[in-house]
Amino acid sequence: MNEYNPNRQAHIERRTAETDVELTLVIDGTGRAAIHTGIGFLDHMLTLFAGHGLFDLTIKATGDLHIDEHHTAEDVCICLGKAFDQALGDRRGITRTADSFVPMDEALAHVVVDLGGRAYCVVDAPFVTDRLGQLGTDLIAHLLESIAIHARMNLHARVLYGHNDHHKVEALFKALARALDAASRVDARRQNSVPSTKGTVTA
Repeated sequence: MNEYNPNRQAHIERRTAETDVELTLVIDGTGRAAIHTGIGFLDHMLTLFAGHGLFDLTIKATGDLHIDEHHTAEDVCICLGKAFDQALGDRRGITRTADSFVPMDEALAHVVVDLGGRAYCVVDAPFVTDRLGQLGTDLIAHLLESIAIHARMNLHARVLYGHNDHHKVEALFKALARALDAASRVDARRQNSVPSTKGTVTA
């Protein structure tokens, strides 16, 4: 169990034979982002994620993109999940659960999160194209799952409808950002207590 983290920020480094990732997250930020993963579409999604969640997010990642984007994208999202887990600490005082509907032109996404310490992910998001720039659409669900597992949160994400895959994914990342922003906010009525009737948010 993480200890209380009053600064609500984290710095994560992950180095493997496949990737090198350095990530800094400030939950109570202003939406500033500096994202460099080598995968243009992922950079775009994480930049708007930071902006809509009002998180300050810096990511520098290099990886074996000569093979494909899988390892780099996956490890970036693992680090993002770990950063939320570390920054939230024992999750004292937070709202804990929240959801957000976000439209993007003809597409509509809905994301629900529970920061209660239990990792689970359900994604219902059909795509019609194979790739969005350098990112395969078959990875989208896996990336959301990687964030959820390492942030120790329940994440349910769905695209209710839409035609354009870029719009669908953008709506998902914006909805995730807004749901996480709301769920991670400190509720003064909790008086700094852990948001669970069990008295702990263990897995």
